[in-house]
Amino acid sequence: MITRAEILDIKSLATKQGREELGAFIAEGEKLVGEIRNSSLRIRRILQTKPIFTDGELISEKEMERISQLKTANSVLAVVELPKCRLASVNPDKNLVLALDRIQNPGNLGTIIRLADWFGISDIVCSEDSADCFNPKVVQATMGAILRVKVHYTNLAKWLSEQAGTEIYGTFLEGENIYSAQLKKRGIIVMGNEGQGISAEVAETVSHKLLIPPYPADRCGSESLNVAVATAVICSEFRRR
Repeated sequence: MITRAEILDIKSLATKQGREELGAFIAEGEKLVGEIRNSSLRIRRILQTKPIFTDGELISEKEMERISQLKTANSVLAVVELPKCRLASVNPDKNLVLALDRIQNPGNLGTIIRLADWFGISDIVCSEDSADCFNPKVVQATMGAILRVKVHYTNLAKWLSEQAGTEIYGTFLEGENIYSAQLKKRGIIVMGNEGQGISAEVAETVSHKLLIPPYPADRCGSESLNVAVATAVICSEFRRR
């Protein structure tokens, strides 16, 4: 049996304020919770509608529906302690790092985190007004990648301006064709807001402007690529070299 107060606490984790106040986030689904159990993250509580994990507590399907953040509730939900990521540990002079400027859509952020995991990028630095990586929709979209990719939030323009001597790449309509540009195996790739692209303040820190060209080059088609799709193309090209 789960109390009404406990239900309210768990439901509050759907909001950023609730997650910050309680220092925890929600993960749902047997596969994801199983991965978390085998990771370094600390699980505060596992709730399940059938005996899946030995350390889980049994609740009714009706109770699970009340606390789940999914349209169709899963059979297991975990309350997980928020990890602490140190921005000072990010080293773009030795590794490829993603920087996200005002990414708003949780699905896009989740997909980008999953892409970072696929392409061996262990750190993502986000502007403070980007979507929260522990939003339940983001967590689900990462398909477990949130366990392996560290996501940091800071004043992005300021942080980028402090990366003296580091190659900083960004996508612009006036940029150089990415397929012929000189790309290094380390540095920072900046991806901009879904509708407005990279902000002027962040753009000032970019040292290499890139363009993903349409095919053929003179074709009048879609105005732009979805930011997650563009991230996939760019990361793939960097890793191909």
